[in-house]
Amino acid sequence: MIIIPGGPTCAVIASKCPDISVTIVDINQQRIDAWNSSKIPIYEPGLDEIVSVQRGKNLFFSSDVDTAIIEADLIFVSVNTPTKKSGMGAGFAADLAYIESATRRIAQVSTSHKIVIEKSTVPCRTAESMRKILDANARPGVTFDILSNPEFLAEGTAIKDLMNPDRVLIGHLSTKSGVAAQQLLSSVYARWVPVERIVGTGLWSSELTKLASNALLAQRISSINALSAICEATGADVDEVSRACGLDSRIGPKFLKASVGFGGSCFQKDILNLVYLAKSLNLPEVANYWNQRFAAKVVQELFNTITNKKIAVFGFAFKKDTGDTRESPALAMIKSFLDEKAHVRVYDPQVPESQMRHDLTVEVGIPEDEYNKFVTVHETAYSAAEDCDAIVVLTEWDEFKELEYSKLYEKMNKPACIFDGRLILPVDSLSQIGFKVFSLGKSSEIDV
Repeated sequence: MIIIPGGPTCAVIASKCPDISVTIVDINQQRIDAWNSSKIPIYEPGLDEIVSVQRGKNLFFSSDVDTAIIEADLIFVSVNTPTKKSGMGAGFAADLAYIESATRRIAQVSTSHKIVIEKSTVPCRTAESMRKILDANARPGVTFDILSNPEFLAEGTAIKDLMNPDRVLIGHLSTKSGVAAQQLLSSVYARWVPVERIVGTGLWSSELTKLASNALLAQRISSINALSAICEATGADVDEVSRACGLDSRIGPKFLKASVGFGGSCFQKDILNLVYLAKSLNLPEVANYWNQRFAAKVVQELFNTITNKKIAVFGFAFKKDTGDTRESPALAMIKSFLDEKAHVRVYDPQVPESQMRHDLTVEVGIPEDEYNKFVTVHETAYSAAEDCDAIVVLTEWDEFKELEYSKLYEKMNKPACIFDGRLILPVDSLSQIGFKVFSLGKSSEIDV
């Protein structure tokens, strides 16, 4: 049996290994009820289909954490590791409170040998701390092995990434039991992953590789975002520049798409973690910088004021094909608009109003009365844009490429502006309709 406090990974393992019983556990009963319903709590293309087929066969969801721990052979620990908000390392270090709590519970409840697998993104040598907790709290005669098995998934393509991964990384200690644990986990993945893609490393190397991979990818995003400012100033087109650079086999085309910030929680969080550990990288300000620059452009082009104007925000999720809003550019952007006393009208096809309200009032700190006065959430892009002065595209949902923009134009105040923060809209055709268009990393086509 495998316990995985997560979603896509457990579904794929259950799908590919019908003889293995997979149980996902959570102390949140409402979340477990959602997993057992027709409306699962995570939006990820392909996930609901797998869950509906495997649920009740070899895929189970339970809030009975202790029983699941006792019955398990392998235990995946996949809990949140947010950036600390207070105390030593606040703003940089990872908060490992959930890791510690889960590890302590495993130690206290287990009655037989367990293989405990780090799935969360953690600082290097976290397994050493987990080992100390397990040894200090274990029942007599109960032993543990610890493995590191970080995920290299992109939200929106997680199922595809799991079905056909670039690599599966399994870190282990070089002890006899550590090697045996690594081989057992490898045999699970080998059901569908070619063995040459299952890579064994030392425990500490595996932990650091996840952070290092995200840092290297974030550097590419940071670089192309920096170049977008030069493109705007010189008349170059950032799409053309990135495409031409990506044709160089030494560089490649991936992660060279200019955008507002990094998007998502992982890149910025992992860079902050590395900054705290190494004191050498200095990238976390980049995402906020590009959010602020884009927001400032909106104000500038709307006659240097958006007070009492209506701004339609298309997209609240940090990227398309996910409902995840962690570190979404929309958070900083909407806050900037509210600071200017603009009325913000939001539409996202997957993020519910309750999530937007929580993120903006709890996470960002916007007062509830200000949210109620200045923010409205809409069921369609068309209703969100009605009587607005500008549309700001912050998520690259395919739906936004297919809207009838002539219909949107008719509903908006004139001059009607569109600010494309994801470089997904056709500038020429929108300009022909009558829109004043600003695209990140391209010369402004807005007339003076």
